[in-house]
Amino acid sequence: MRPEIFLLGSILLLISLFSNAEGAFVGMNIGIDVSSLPPASEVVAILKACQIDHVRLFDADTHMLNALSNTGIEVIIGVTNEEVLEIGQSPSAAAAWVNKNVAAYLPSTNITAIAVGSEVLTSIPNAAPILVPAMNYLHKALVAANLNYQVKVSTPQSLDVISRPFPPSTAGFNSSWNSTIFQLLQFLKNTNSYYMLNAYPYNGYINGNGIFPIDYALFQPLSSVKQIVDPNTLFHYNSMFDAMVDATYNSIAAFNFSGIPIVVTESGWPWLGGANEPDATTENAKIFNNNLIQRVLNGSGPPSQPNIPINTYIYELFNEDKRPGPVSERNWGLFFTNGSSVYSLSLSTSERISGNSSVFCIAKQGADTSKLQNGLNWACGQGHASCSSIQPGQRCYNPDTIQNHASFAYNDYYQKMRTIGGTCDFDGTATTTTIDPSYGSCIFTGSSNSGSSTLISPTAAFGPITAPTGESSSLPIPGIESFILAIFVSLILLNL
Repeated sequence: MRPEIFLLGSILLLISLFSNAEGAFVGMNIGIDVSSLPPASEVVAILKACQIDHVRLFDADTHMLNALSNTGIEVIIGVTNEEVLEIGQSPSAAAAWVNKNVAAYLPSTNITAIAVGSEVLTSIPNAAPILVPAMNYLHKALVAANLNYQVKVSTPQSLDVISRPFPPSTAGFNSSWNSTIFQLLQFLKNTNSYYMLNAYPYNGYINGNGIFPIDYALFQPLSSVKQIVDPNTLFHYNSMFDAMVDATYNSIAAFNFSGIPIVVTESGWPWLGGANEPDATTENAKIFNNNLIQRVLNGSGPPSQPNIPINTYIYELFNEDKRPGPVSERNWGLFFTNGSSVYSLSLSTSERISGNSSVFCIAKQGADTSKLQNGLNWACGQGHASCSSIQPGQRCYNPDTIQNHASFAYNDYYQKMRTIGGTCDFDGTATTTTIDPSYGSCIFTGSSNSGSSTLISPTAAFGPITAPTGESSSLPIPGIESFILAIFVSLILLNL
């Protein structure tokens, strides 16, 4: 084989699967409320191994900005809410901030935007009068440094600034912020910037009081009797995510602005919650984020703006264990801080989420605990399922929950017995799925485990981790070394 052809094949194989030919991309948020954040160089190693080429930082951390130097990764850096309060009242403070945190790193670190605060209008509403002045001062500082064409300025806002998000056609911003919103949109239009939206279908679902089915929040197909249709436009919304984005586009249009694209700066699903958070599960997080990636990378926009991709940043890379609030607030991450993935994540638009056509049998969410225990006992006993992997210390023991153990046992029984009449029922506590429930080193019976689809599962080079009861523990799969080796071999062959 000619070395040029081999090199081309390697590049096509290794090219980022977080972006597509039409320019749509999926980026990653890197939070800061982490008690043991890995060194910046190791964080960047994860990004490279997973071919993540867009990241958002919640501050302007020196170590991260240096580590991102010469990587080509596009970076949004954040002005913290505390800094907004100072910058919004002082042009000199804005100039100093830009000189210290932007100009000092360009062009080696590819900073493309400044996110001014985080949900300022809903988290610190008293700062609303100085939000747009802060953005203006930062933009003027960029102009003075001749960086305004490379670095855009915007501010991430929660969907809560929209008082009536459904139906999307009649959505509108909360009138109490009319003045600030108008100034914000005028600024974005004048500077050719974009609206930053934090869109969380998880929050929309749990706060919806049962109005919408969970399948709608998870990008799952809806039955004909559960179709979500805007009565004014007759647009069909296949996901709550699309409806949220369209609600924002229509809210912007209500102020007579157009041509301002939306970038979703945060979206995700927690994989663990408290006793009163039954929908924060590994399975739901895996389904949501896999489907979110597939949705974004198809390159289309929401029904009202079909030609504008919905570029999106997943929340988030690591669990932020220092965040206050319910258990779910600390469990949105895709990775543990040792680099092992919480669950597998398919990055390719060309593969099914499971990477194969298998059907798996798993325990139903919310099934009666005593029935699950009976089903587990039967599967591991009379059903002759192989249950050694869910014993203490074995690869599928964690998370140590009846739901997880029953899923493994049910599926093992089903895979072995379905060809001779075995069913996936277990007294109504089981259901089938095409989503591969495997995670880390825990491979469910029937999984292809062939590596045919690209999965987030980088090397765990940062030391061991012990997951508390109820969490999902996964072991590393080499990734970074293979990536570097492939590049190295390709370059050698090019010179032959």
